[in-house]
Amino acid sequence: MKKVTIVCDGSSLGNGKLNPRAAACAVLGHEGYWKAFAKYLGKATNQQSEIAAAEIGLLQLSEPCKVRVLSDSNYVVQTMLGKWRKKTNKDWWDRLEEAAAKHEITWEWVKGHSGHPVQEVADDIARRTAEIGKVDEEMMDEAVLELGTMEI
Repeated sequence: MKKVTIVCDGSSLGNGKLNPRAAACAVLGHEGYWKAFAKYLGKATNQQSEIAAAEIGLLQLSEPCKVRVLSDSNYVVQTMLGKWRKKTNKDWWDRLEEAAAKHEITWEWVKGHSGHPVQEVADDIARRTAEIGKVDEEMMDEAVLELGTMEI
């Protein structure tokens, strides 16, 4: 099985207000090479965007892999580890579980905004995608270039 690292983050600008703008990003790493994937989610909450970020990353994998998923969302990590119950966002959790089903996954929490280079890139892409309201492939490619062939 290929070993893949996914660092994911979601952003909901105006979370909890009338018109939030949300986006999610997953940065995938394999053998030191990185590629970012993002999705504009529109009126999703911050929790929903965090769930979507992990799903986006897992959906990029075309075969079963050993995956290390890093998220700054304890909500996602603890729930996927079975330590917290899924009380809300059932459809979002169902999609994530379906995307995760064929993989061997290690879920890890990483502190957000703490200087973790790949998490900072995922955060930046998610926030910028939410701000502009669409996915910008060129912006994502430029952001990932800064990572070089970093192993984490």
